Amino acid sequence: MNKEKQKIVPALRFAGFNDEWQVKLLSKCADVIDPHPSHRAPAAVSNGIPFIGIGDISENGELDTKNVRLVSNEIYKEHTNRYQLKNGDFAYGRVASVGKVVDLSNNVEKSYTYSPTMAIIQPKSINPKYLKFFCESNFFVTQVNSKTSGSTRKSIGMQNLRVLKIAVPKKEDEQQKIANCLTSLDNLITAETEKLENLKDHKKGLLQQLFPANGETKPQYRFPEFEGDGDWEETTLGDVADYENGKAHEKEISETGKYIVVNSKFISTEGKVVKLSNSPNLKANVGDILMVLSDIPNGKAIAKCFYVEKEDIYTVNQRICKITPTGIDNKFLFYIQNRNKYFLAFDDGVKQTNLRKDTVLLFPFLKPKDQKEQEKIASCLSSADNLIEAQTTRIKTLKSHKKGLMQQLFPNVNA
Repeated sequence: MNKEKQKIVPALRFAGFNDEWQVKLLSKCADVIDPHPSHRAPAAVSNGIPFIGIGDISENGELDTKNVRLVSNEIYKEHTNRYQLKNGDFAYGRVASVGKVVDLSNNVEKSYTYSPTMAIIQPKSINPKYLKFFCESNFFVTQVNSKTSGSTRKSIGMQNLRVLKIAVPKKEDEQQKIANCLTSLDNLITAETEKLENLKDHKKGLLQQLFPANGETKPQYRFPEFEGDGDWEETTLGDVADYENGKAHEKEISETGKYIVVNSKFISTEGKVVKLSNSPNLKANVGDILMVLSDIPNGKAIAKCFYVEKEDIYTVNQRICKITPTGIDNKFLFYIQNRNKYFLAFDDGVKQTNLRKDTVLLFPFLKPKDQKEQEKIASCLSSADNLIEAQTTRIKTLKSHKKGLMQQLFPNVNA
């Protein structure tokens, strides 16, 4: 008995469309271009044309050109002689960060050249936005994963990329409706992301106003009930808190462990990278402040702090210290200690930074004499953090919704 041929249609469809979709190769839908013929990154120059690599694409698929390196005008001419960017073009990550997609339409009038870690995709005979979204879909990603090579540095060859399958509605109107739907959702995610950045900027402003600037003994802004309380008083961490070094857990890691092992990765990734253990070699208690003591030169983790808000959950790893406040509001100390410039000054940018116990305990800072003022400042900043967390969750929910919607709007061409 012949197996019935699968009908290529999506699970969710706009009204008025019922035709079966077509399956085409990517190369039939677009020109797939290697932007650098030599397959080698050109030498950087001090003045020239920005050279965009896969690392210049953010997690949101946006192009960040602030810190890109420059290449000579000669190299640029060599590249642009091979193609000219058009509205609807996008770049596709094919080395290391395989699958990253970035819209290049905003760069049509600008002079950029691109790394061979990306392919430039120029849609033809297909809605450009539709093709871009399909290249982000799970169905396309599954095909890409089947053709990638390399154990640590994944990559997909240009020829393998060109023969990947694209499911295409026969009617352009249906392509446009799908593109419009997902574009609207992307615009909402972008707007919510901007709100998140504004909230983070607001918190930075609060930190600047609620704590004294260098050389000052009072903050720029003070809550009305404390305006007459005079200067803040000098103290050190050792005067207001107890210190304890974390313990090694490396030999006691368990996938089913009861306790979260707080290490530098856990703190630096905001809890995204988690290791577990059944051995609480150094338990952390509610109100403790856990701080990273060791990091690479110019690292982002040194002196980053984690505030413990749950009991019997965390155990502290080595190269992390546990600070237990005794004569100061716990949350206030967390906000003033986290990535404080005092600690960052020990990073010389050359060798690994290792903060010692005596260095940590000598951390000097100012605090309000009235603990109620400390609590009020901490409460204000905690409220800002709660807003940031809620906004972050909203963005995650929208992204999850988009992912699920794409699953329904595009048919599975891999079955």
